Amino acid sequence: MTSQPTLTKTGSGHGEPGDPGSSLHAGLKNRHLSMIAIGGVIGAGLFVGSSSGIATAGPGILLSYALVGTLVVLVMRMLGEMSAANPTSGSFSAHADRALGRWAGFSIGWLYWFFWVVVLAVEATAGAKILESWIPGVPQWGWALIVMAVLTATNLVSVSSYGEFEFWFAGIKVVAIGAFIVVGALAIFGVLPGVHSDKAGFGNLTEHGGFLPHGPGAILTGVLLVVFSFMGSEIATLAAGESENPQRAVTKSTNSIIWRIGVFYLGSILVVVSLVPWSDPSIKEKGSYVAALDSLGIAHAGQIMNFIVLTSVLSCLNSGLYTASRMAFSLGQRGDAPKAFARTTSRGVPRAAILASVAFGFVAVFFNYKFPDSVFLFLVNSSGAVALFVWLVICFSQLRMRKIIKAEAPEKLVVKMWLYPYLTWAAAALIVFVLGYMLTDTEGASSGRTTVLLSLGVAAVVIAIALVKEKVRGGRSAAAEAVAEKVPVG
Repeated sequence: MTSQPTLTKTGSGHGEPGDPGSSLHAGLKNRHLSMIAIGGVIGAGLFVGSSSGIATAGPGILLSYALVGTLVVLVMRMLGEMSAANPTSGSFSAHADRALGRWAGFSIGWLYWFFWVVVLAVEATAGAKILESWIPGVPQWGWALIVMAVLTATNLVSVSSYGEFEFWFAGIKVVAIGAFIVVGALAIFGVLPGVHSDKAGFGNLTEHGGFLPHGPGAILTGVLLVVFSFMGSEIATLAAGESENPQRAVTKSTNSIIWRIGVFYLGSILVVVSLVPWSDPSIKEKGSYVAALDSLGIAHAGQIMNFIVLTSVLSCLNSGLYTASRMAFSLGQRGDAPKAFARTTSRGVPRAAILASVAFGFVAVFFNYKFPDSVFLFLVNSSGAVALFVWLVICFSQLRMRKIIKAEAPEKLVVKMWLYPYLTWAAAALIVFVLGYMLTDTEGASSGRTTVLLSLGVAAVVIAIALVKEKVRGGRSAAAEAVAEKVPVG
């Protein structure tokens, strides 16, 4: 059995405040976990990237979101089953370690870490652009530096400070998108005081070329455009390892994933395509949500949305740094990363893991400014398909872990995957199909084919390192046993 990262509650036993060691502290409260779970599915990609999907698939983008949303619900159910039985900061990487082998846990853990440290650079740059437009006296690179430095400091203080920041960041996102849905719905039904939009109505779903103006194939194209905006749903299962009741936190976040995706993704996109015809040029020019707010005559719609996007960017940065550092901590605990990553401060913070993660993030920001079309483009493309790799590994891990849990501790199966193993195999097949369909996309420097092939190349290198490391580890173990038994090796 693979050793798992340990959790100690603050103020009890090993890992008490004031005692540096290798244990995380249970510093996240229930309200932190609830908001992390809710906000985790609302990324900046929803606000920024949805316009491309709408322009590509028309109102049919709702089916694209529904298809990907269903896939995420299934994957999160599988992850919830494993994490409720064994809550750990390594989440799916630790589960893959035990279910599929050390090579799997090592590979997917480092790929996931790579994904998030690249995301740090992407989000820091996006936030810096907004802040520079407000306060042009500070250069864009300066804002990126300031934002990353501030959020690094909060993560270094304690896990509760991360939770508190994320509570408010996520809270703003939730309130904003909730208000958008309510106001939009009132306008659609013609009962919003002071607003008489001649465009709003459910007729926009069918009156401008039909529900699928570009044909059924556009649904799959839309899937490629929206699938990556769902990354982050799994953060709650990592964070649960630092809560007072991990099993309860995982169960709650898993059970609520359906309504979270239904309301925040499908609900808000339905409002957008009902308020504004999908073919309206303002959707691509201004962005889908800004265009929707403008259609209602809401003043300063662009700046309002910039504030919401900035909040989402800061939330993603905050969670990205937390997630990358906890994955590095878990890898260190399992001997798959430098031992320093597994050491914690007196507050239960894995300082070395955080600093290593943000250091790579700073390097990626530098590449984004100096070599945006070469080095940084390679980083983005080579990490782009990692989300799908993670989901696929979760599927295969759950197929094996169900048997292990039932054999060793069936009482821990408090969350169960529906229709096991059929829905698990169906989800895995859909992920493989999406990866295959991405290979047919050959347009642009960041085409689906480029992303998949580069991501597969990086994954192959990481897996090769894992297998070599495993072989070396096995050789050392055999040598140690031979010495202990005084039997010549070979």
